[in-house]
Amino acid sequence: MHLDWQIKHYTDLSLNEFHDIIALRLEAFVVEQNCPYLDLDGKDKKCYHAFCRDGKGNIISTARIVPPGLIYSEAAIGRVVIQEEYRGSGLGHDLMEECIKFSNLEFGYSPVRISAQKHLENYYGKHNFVSTGKEYLEDGIPHVEMLLTPNQK
Repeated sequence: MHLDWQIKHYTDLSLNEFHDIIALRLEAFVVEQNCPYLDLDGKDKKCYHAFCRDGKGNIISTARIVPPGLIYSEAAIGRVVIQEEYRGSGLGHDLMEECIKFSNLEFGYSPVRISAQKHLENYYGKHNFVSTGKEYLEDGIPHVEMLLTPNQK
């Protein structure tokens, strides 16, 4: 299958791209996880958005790359989602690699922080993210704060 990876700042996204990114996020985070929350938090406008299209042009994965200082002092990666039918295919690992590579190029080889759902701690660990020890509930879902430092990658 042909995959098309892109990373764009919010201001460079088309209306259709942003619509499809948000639709995928809502499908996973609100509908699948039965977790009503305000996904549009105002930060998207200041972020970069990584996304992958399948051979038909459909957005099948996305993540938000947050500049340093907006959420944490470090850059961050969040709103990571893979369309359900593609989970387990390795697409999520490709997405994380694209995000980490972009963060390194855009913000320098500096730490990247994430707020991971606790059950995905090992997944992010495969990308050298390490728990900071801070665990908490976010929207009723257990989360863990994790950090990737330049000497880990």
